[in-house]
Amino acid sequence: MTTHKRMITATWIIAAILLTNQAQALDGAGLYTERTCIACHGAEGRVPVMSEYPKIAGQNAPYMLAQMKDIKSGARSNAHTVAMKNVMHLISDEEMAAVAEWLAGLPE
Repeated sequence: MTTHKRMITATWIIAAILLTNQAQALDGAGLYTERTCIACHGAEGRVPVMSEYPKIAGQNAPYMLAQMKDIKSGARSNAHTVAMKNVMHLISDEEMAAVAEWLAGLPE
């Protein structure tokens, strides 16, 4: 195989990898439902099932991500985080970030 053909082959392989990664981008809306966030925070995070739970639609994504990580690690713990702590094992850090970004893009 000539150097030119190797370069072309390598370029196609890199392009395929990049396109595959983009196609596998996490779906925050789908994860919100799949990971049971909807059960307590309501559809699109606007109407929680209990008044003590926060409305999370339209909130700052880095703040929400930090709160989720703190609840998962146990750094944040109170009467309102107990239920959430019990389901946080279902969601990875990358999935939390996708959910936070999706929620941040919604109107309050």
